[in-house]
Amino acid sequence: VSSNPHIRSKDTTSRIMLYVIISLLPAACFGVFNFGLHALAVIIVTIASTVLTEYIYERLMKKKVTIGDLSAVVTGLLLAMNLPPMAPLWMAAMGGIFAILVVKMLFGGLGQNFMNPALGARCFLMISFTSLMTNFNCDTYTGATPLAALKAGENVDVMSMIIGRTSGTIGETSMVALIIGACILILLGVIDLKIPGTYIVTFVIFITIFGGHGFDSQYISANLAGGGLMLGAIFMATDYATSPVTKPGQIIFGIGCGLLTCFIRRFGSYPEGVCYSILIMNCT
Repeated sequence: VSSNPHIRSKDTTSRIMLYVIISLLPAACFGVFNFGLHALAVIIVTIASTVLTEYIYERLMKKKVTIGDLSAVVTGLLLAMNLPPMAPLWMAAMGGIFAILVVKMLFGGLGQNFMNPALGARCFLMISFTSLMTNFNCDTYTGATPLAALKAGENVDVMSMIIGRTSGTIGETSMVALIIGACILILLGVIDLKIPGTYIVTFVIFITIFGGHGFDSQYISANLAGGGLMLGAIFMATDYATSPVTKPGQIIFGIGCGLLTCFIRRFGSYPEGVCYSILIMNCT
């Protein structure tokens, strides 16, 4: 700790995490409304698995139990937002265990993890259970996601993507709900626009240059509204423990995320790129 004077704040870890939970509720509620009760079951299972894993680990290691700081709840909720709505509950639980045990606790707990736990778990599940993680069929929607359709050269309904009446993961479909959550975080002072703003602007610039459609507003809007770009830029790229603390570092971080997301989507075989871009920048 540096020498005095110090800035004192009423904010605590639990208060900040509560703000994040509140800001995620619009997207979570819309996900349940859009996909049905199984999506709610996935959310409950991921949160339960993250909280229980942290509690059991700390009891076994005879450490102070820290589930009261709500960080495990946030990890579970973010992981659920990144899972298909019909994901098997055992897979959701496995992801929650991996996020807390491997990515967070084995590296020292909150603030010591070198990558976002929810994204680390999503990557683990994607590698281990690719077919289940890329199956977005449910009672409401069947067929390819809008991003996959866009990558195949098909037309997509941008307005439906903005509202959220499309297939996708539980928390990524409604751009409106995610922007409401972003406004809550900004108004409460939890995040600012350096990382998400730089991320999104960089992505727009490079998708215009390399996307093959020039400055096509519909194509750009579809790329912004589709997939996990808004969810990742607002809620996961801004994670305190895994993002830079200096202003230049935050800008470089956002540029790197935007550039990698664009390149993975444009030149890779996988239509999405947000998860891997943020994880690579976490490691960088």
